[in-house]
Amino acid sequence: MLAAVAVVASCGLPQVGPNKRQIYAGSVQKQGDAFIVEVNDRVTRTTAVVPALGFSEAFKNAATLGSDTIRPGDVLGLTVWENVDDGLLAGEAQNSTILEEVQVDGAGFIFVPYAGRIRAAGNTPEAIRRIITAKLEEQTPDPQVQVRRVAGDGATVSLIGSIGGQGVYPIERPTRTLATMLAQAGGVTIEPEIAQVTVTRAGESSTIWFQDLYDHPELDIALRAGDRILVEEDTRSFTSLGATGSQSRVPFESQNLSALEAIAQVGGLVSTSSDPTGVFIFRNEVAEIANAVLGRDDLQGAQRLIYVMNLTKPNGMFQARDFVIRDGDTLYVTEAPFTQWNKTISALTGSLTPVGTLSSIAGG
Repeated sequence: MLAAVAVVASCGLPQVGPNKRQIYAGSVQKQGDAFIVEVNDRVTRTTAVVPALGFSEAFKNAATLGSDTIRPGDVLGLTVWENVDDGLLAGEAQNSTILEEVQVDGAGFIFVPYAGRIRAAGNTPEAIRRIITAKLEEQTPDPQVQVRRVAGDGATVSLIGSIGGQGVYPIERPTRTLATMLAQAGGVTIEPEIAQVTVTRAGESSTIWFQDLYDHPELDIALRAGDRILVEEDTRSFTSLGATGSQSRVPFESQNLSALEAIAQVGGLVSTSSDPTGVFIFRNEVAEIANAVLGRDDLQGAQRLIYVMNLTKPNGMFQARDFVIRDGDTLYVTEAPFTQWNKTISALTGSLTPVGTLSSIAGG
């Protein structure tokens, strides 16, 4: 019987992937090209590196735009009252003239009859009112001028991606910062935990987590004309293989993902086939971290590291909870030895069945 089992096992039974012995055979100690590291508290601390997201100092230090500052492309509404029956701008029986939608040209000027070409860009409506008044009072007594800033395209930002309303929005008094502009556009339409916000300004791009925008007030940056804002889902993922609940490419569901959460995210271990002593994380580790993990300083370039966890140890679950999964990792769980033994017995029993059937037929 034992000889038969050995023969069947040597024929290559079906399996979901390599077993522990085969994985260890590919280690550097066995002339392979991968370093196998047993996870402990020191390893979890050394490898707990998550790419940081945040705005540059130039973005965070930008001052809030004055909402009353006129810019090229803005639209102004002008009304002039004259203290005479037959004024320069008003006809008979009228004493006021409304100049609708006077747009600031690309050079920053507007034209007002009898006042001429006036520099508007960089001024406030009040400053423009005083300039027009000074020019008109030389020709008509005591003119009264009102200047209103109408929403125009002088200072706008574009919003695209997973938000309520994509489009071009003007920077106005209530929407001069990133958070208020996102709210104006209808907010994000994906899970806040995995939403990322990217702002592109003058060729420079910076990305933050959407949740950090409200947890850290300094990230609620002042907007600038021409800013492009993109809201998108986190694109990080890991691959799950072996004796787990599912084998697939799995997106992250939170900013920081532990090995324990990754296992739970794919349906956990399979009680009938998983080996809790053989949980492996395959990763291409940067040289700095690889040297720190292995206690050396001679490695250069990315290194193949295989982290192994034993969930049956007294602190194995805690270590799995603290070990951080990174983008591109492969989570692999080996099959339990009993599963391989069961496959061997099943194959052996199945192979003997036809023999028993033939014996029965011959005896009959």
